[in-house]
Amino acid sequence: MSNSFQEPSAKDTEAVHPKNAPTAKEIMNRHVHTIEPSMELHDVTNFLLKHQISNAPVVRRENSRQVLLGFISEADCLEVLASRVFYGEPSLPQTAETMMKRHPVCVGPDEDVFTLTSIFMSHNYRHLPVVEGQHLLGIVSRRDVIRSLHQLSLIHI
Repeated sequence: MSNSFQEPSAKDTEAVHPKNAPTAKEIMNRHVHTIEPSMELHDVTNFLLKHQISNAPVVRRENSRQVLLGFISEADCLEVLASRVFYGEPSLPQTAETMMKRHPVCVGPDEDVFTLTSIFMSHNYRHLPVVEGQHLLGIVSRRDVIRSLHQLSLIHI
């Protein structure tokens, strides 16, 4: 009985990880709803509800570019709102800057869909900011990655 290991061929690895795999910059959403750091809780909540989004990048405008400061989600607002309603009005007003998650996990524009998949599978994220330096380029979602992988799977079938 032989238990020999066989190396995958170049053809096998190409099917698993194509060299021309789509990248974040190719599948990301470039039209991102962003929040200013000074927006108050009420305005942030209205913004998320109005645009029917579960989270948004908090940015500072610098010339024609947007500098990513953090990320704010429905969960961040929910935590503050529940506390406010249950315990009463807090002494300090809450803004996007005080509620946001600082230093969010970000990806570069050249990350391929397999790297993005790994990040989404390793963490419980639904969206990842795509940045170049500190500048926000767009947002890539799990749905964007699923769509891209689905299209790749149709090509390789």
